[in-house]
Amino acid sequence: MTQETKNTVKVLCVGAGNMGRSHALAYHKEPSFEIVGICTRSKASADTLNAELESSYPHFSDFEAALRDAKPDAVCIASYPDTHAEFAKLALEAGCHLFVEKPLATTVADAEEIVALAKAKQRKVVIGYILRHHPSWEKFIELTQDLGKPLVMRMNLNQQSSGSNWETHKNLMSSISPIVDCGVHYVDVMCQMTRSRPVRVSGIGARLSDELPAGMVNYGQLQVTFEDGSVGWYEAGWGPMMSETAFFVKDVVGPKGCVSIVADKASDDGKSASVDAHTQTEALKVHHSKLDEKGEFVKQDEMIHLDDEPDHDELCAREQAYFLRAMTDDIDLTEHLDDAVNSMRIVLAADESFRTGKTIELT
Repeated sequence: MTQETKNTVKVLCVGAGNMGRSHALAYHKEPSFEIVGICTRSKASADTLNAELESSYPHFSDFEAALRDAKPDAVCIASYPDTHAEFAKLALEAGCHLFVEKPLATTVADAEEIVALAKAKQRKVVIGYILRHHPSWEKFIELTQDLGKPLVMRMNLNQQSSGSNWETHKNLMSSISPIVDCGVHYVDVMCQMTRSRPVRVSGIGARLSDELPAGMVNYGQLQVTFEDGSVGWYEAGWGPMMSETAFFVKDVVGPKGCVSIVADKASDDGKSASVDAHTQTEALKVHHSKLDEKGEFVKQDEMIHLDDEPDHDELCAREQAYFLRAMTDDIDLTEHLDDAVNSMRIVLAADESFRTGKTIELT
């Protein structure tokens, strides 16, 4: 390694799909990182990524061999969710820091084991909750703190997918449902808004295609109740049958008013499958509930526009900048990891509720 790069963080990139590509792009552009390998089941996918990056990073098809031969300081896991727990534990045992795409694992027990192992090994683990790095979403969460309690949180993200997007969704559903895979993002947001313990979860679901793996549903909705009386629902559906109407709802109501994400561009026909549309905000609409002596609103609604509207690749770059700071500045990630386990607990309880027909009480 040259004198200029001797202090770089050597990172192994696992997965070269949509998220893996964006994270690799961030590492490739950031001088503080050095990619030491791309680990994918298919060499063709690694070749495609190398071509885009105009690089020749070594390809590994076996994860344990990649850890042994590439000797990374950190590992970025952006493979299918059913591999996350196994790869994360192996990487931590090898002494690596971790960036793991959401969800952290597919069971709460595995998520808790990863967190415990990270603490024992004194390694950093950052989960890919991309919305935590979006200025408009940070402002959205901040504004909800002025609404009073309890909060009513309404969110969804349905995706009308076809072609390669539908194939990706079907591959994902070999191990995880949309309400679990996508739900952890928005349940994580709810946990940040309430800063209260989730106590009760119920869920519904529907199987809308015969192309799905046995027992899998491609539509789901969860309802969660928090200890402070706040409630939230989240809805997610994937597939060619999903509606483009009202696929993007991000709305929070409290005693003092409400805050909503207004994203007309994201709601245009044909945009539900767009990765960038998932994070677009455009504006935040703030409504105040206070009335005067005549029963009229005291304040008019406000529209807040933020100039900083990063696209998907830029958001991934900001995630990796945070990952770098977590390692170099020894950031305490306890709350981050607690939130990750809580969000996993909620979405998996919703899945259990749908399958058992019972509301799940969280202990």
